[in-house]
Amino acid sequence: MVNGLGVNLWAWWRQTRAALTQADQQSLDWLVQELTGLDALDLHLGYLREPVIATQGHPTDVATLASLWARHCQERVPVQYLAGRTSWRDFQLQVGPGVLIPRPETEQLVDLAVAAARPAGLDRGDWLDLGTGSGAIALGVGRELPRVTVHAVDRSPAALTIAQANARNLGLTNRIQFYTGDWFEPLAHLRGRVQALLANPPYIPTEDLAHLQPEIAHHEPRLALDGGSDGLDSLRVLVTQGWRYLRPGGLWAVETMAGQPPYVVDLLRATGHYRDLRTYTDWAGQERFVLATVGTGDRTSS
Repeated sequence: MVNGLGVNLWAWWRQTRAALTQADQQSLDWLVQELTGLDALDLHLGYLREPVIATQGHPTDVATLASLWARHCQERVPVQYLAGRTSWRDFQLQVGPGVLIPRPETEQLVDLAVAAARPAGLDRGDWLDLGTGSGAIALGVGRELPRVTVHAVDRSPAALTIAQANARNLGLTNRIQFYTGDWFEPLAHLRGRVQALLANPPYIPTEDLAHLQPEIAHHEPRLALDGGSDGLDSLRVLVTQGWRYLRPGGLWAVETMAGQPPYVVDLLRATGHYRDLRTYTDWAGQERFVLATVGTGDRTSS
């Protein structure tokens, strides 16, 4: 039976949704489903059980949802920040201001790295997640590879607080070590020992930031977005320093912006320390990921 609260919520949802663009309809649907526990079929059929906000344990009401939705419309606050969480792979992550919202495409980086690591015997030992943010990559790897210890680094204390909470929620605190610092700065003890290095670094050219959607440009951390004048500043650091931390045969795997992989491959090749360079497309067919293997030659030269 549909209770009065459900009827009111459904009426508000239908009325609000009718005036929205398709993109905002998707955002509204996501927010309502996330905060009520309804699925898409329940929502569209109007079969509404009494909803509960999972994070607070209190019944939600139309006023609560309307207030949150107004913040999204007026301030363009991402709906994931309003909910305080997002789904990624097969688990949920806490997110909030100060941490990049993990995208579905980054799931592919984990899949590619795990698929490359297993046949190469790299599915154990020490891995790096540089610029961990919410901890998404580290947690994804930790759930896939139970013999791996992930060393996760970020410059942002706010991001690390959220990442550590996510590790606790997923029972992975004994498998992930967190460090505050800039890229390799806190990892001197791991030089030459790492099986795999993963990163989703800032790669958006500075001049392009102003043209991003307002949800991104005005709310997500610039530190996690700004890749410098050509978008490659952080990628250059990962290329020029990464081989020093990877063991011979170790895996280097990063996500980039569409169009950047050829430049990253050139950077990797120029060092003389990487082999088996390959690129991969995302689900939309855009070339986005670069993988390489560290060679077995001299490890002391620059």
